[in-house]
Amino acid sequence: MIILILILLGLCLGSFVNAFVYRLYEQDKHSYGLDIKSKKNTTGQSKVKGKVNLSIINGRSICINCKHQLSALDLVPLFSWLSLGGKCRYCKKAISWQYPLVELATAALFVFSYVYWPVGIVGVEQVVLFAFWLVYLVGFMALIIFDLRWLLLPNKIVYSLLAVFGLQMLYQALSGELSLRGLLSIIIGSLTISGLFWLLFQLSSGKWIGGGDVKLAILLGALAGGVVEAFLLLFIASFLGSMIGGGVLLLSKKFNLKKQLPFGPYLIAATVIVVLFGGSMIDWYKNLFIL
Repeated sequence: MIILILILLGLCLGSFVNAFVYRLYEQDKHSYGLDIKSKKNTTGQSKVKGKVNLSIINGRSICINCKHQLSALDLVPLFSWLSLGGKCRYCKKAISWQYPLVELATAALFVFSYVYWPVGIVGVEQVVLFAFWLVYLVGFMALIIFDLRWLLLPNKIVYSLLAVFGLQMLYQALSGELSLRGLLSIIIGSLTISGLFWLLFQLSSGKWIGGGDVKLAILLGALAGGVVEAFLLLFIASFLGSMIGGGVLLLSKKFNLKKQLPFGPYLIAATVIVVLFGGSMIDWYKNLFIL
């Protein structure tokens, strides 16, 4: 029953992520330095015509191609896309695969996190911490889309997630679950990654790594929970980036060594791995070398 609830919740929140990303991008693309005077923006989608409510809170969902307001039947996560054959009910244009993939990925991450949560989800404290983790996953999905499509990690999302982490720390402190030693470990883990990224950013004037990665690293290092976990996160992210990103670049017909690649998705993937399996991986390494 819990897994079924997580699947449904993940599908719904994945649908929310798709709508949220589109609206936030449309609202803030002026500040991203994009050419909004052209007939089409950098996503290849037509410019919004007429007055469309893009409010994240009360804006109605629309087709990004024809701008037609969607009905309730068009908004059922995954199933609407399948029933419509991946096309808009009104203009018949193809709906991007991004929509069902993000919904499925969010649901899969929710279930995967529940199944492999490193500590049994028993008691109020663990339930609350797991709920915080689900919030991070939703924010991570939004950041992944932004970074893959536009090489951006918006401050609005990163700072919001940092605020959520602050609430988590406050909750753990008030519930007696956060010791001074634990807090120091979190701070050191956060400074380890963000400090290294800041140094790379300064040395390369932003060519090696983006400013968004530096800010995101503050949160990811804190979630890792310690300096050892932070270095493990960096190793996994670098490995994934080299293997996956490098492989995609080599197979691309537009191969260019100067081509900028998003690093945020690999950092986020590494964070998920470290949070769920970091303790086991470190223990395995210690046992391997009898440390």
